Amino acid sequence: MKIRANGIDIEVEDSGANQARPAVLLIMGLGMQLVAWPTQLVQALVNAGYRVIRHDNRDVGLSQHFDALGKPNIVWQSFKYKLGLTPLAPYGLSDMAADSLGVLDALGIRQAHVVGVSMGGMIAQRVALAAPGRALSLASIMSSSGARGLPQARPEVIRALLQRPAGNSPQLVLAHYVRLFKVIGSPAFPTPENELRERILLGAKRGYYPVGTLRQMLAVMADVSRAGQLASIRVPTLVIHGKADPLVPYACGEDTARRIVGATLLGIEGMGHDLPPGVVERLLPALLSHMKAAAAPVSSQDLEP
Repeated sequence: MKIRANGIDIEVEDSGANQARPAVLLIMGLGMQLVAWPTQLVQALVNAGYRVIRHDNRDVGLSQHFDALGKPNIVWQSFKYKLGLTPLAPYGLSDMAADSLGVLDALGIRQAHVVGVSMGGMIAQRVALAAPGRALSLASIMSSSGARGLPQARPEVIRALLQRPAGNSPQLVLAHYVRLFKVIGSPAFPTPENELRERILLGAKRGYYPVGTLRQMLAVMADVSRAGQLASIRVPTLVIHGKADPLVPYACGEDTARRIVGATLLGIEGMGHDLPPGVVERLLPALLSHMKAAAAPVSSQDLEP
């Protein structure tokens, strides 16, 4: 369903809303749509008694696109970043965090457990910084503090990430992302290819919009102050990271956990930069335990008029 949040149109999926349940806000990563969340994970959260909110971030999927902002020059902005300069971004992760909070506002949810993967973990960190009273807990998965000097992805991984499909047809997009996910995926938990192709094709047909991904990428690069602010987070925090992540190395998860007071770090052997069934099975118990421990008497309720 489409809602108006933070002044823009956001596509939302609301599972388990027919009962009074504590809410979980799931925030997806760079260029990914809400359908990228594994059904296995969403259903497990619903079965555990949670109301699960997913949304397409701005500039991807069925949420509002920002065509007027133009196509950014990623090569030039990346060069500036390597020189220690702050890239110019058309919007920031703080704006995307405000979108996420706007989703909660539009649904009348006062507080929620906030869970983000990759760029979504960075946005979740921004949510906890901007509105600590709204976050019952924080889970930052396969993400980073954004601090300069952290290990980077190997050159071949960066090349795979920056390559583009040979065309915009669903089949060409499918072939490109199958190759990408085989590069960044979990070596110990390979996703069955038929399942991988089905999930990618669903996203390609639903809302493929690569220029929005470039603008999101700039928002990540330009968010240079977040690392120094993480020490102020007092929300119960769980950091989950794959020890075999080729895109965002494990040291990035260690750094994030070190910067957030009281954070718990769960490293998963053989996990890369994806959420295959084997990884979901291993992170779910920790995630559910984390949210249960952080639960408050007033975890989700209608906002007062």
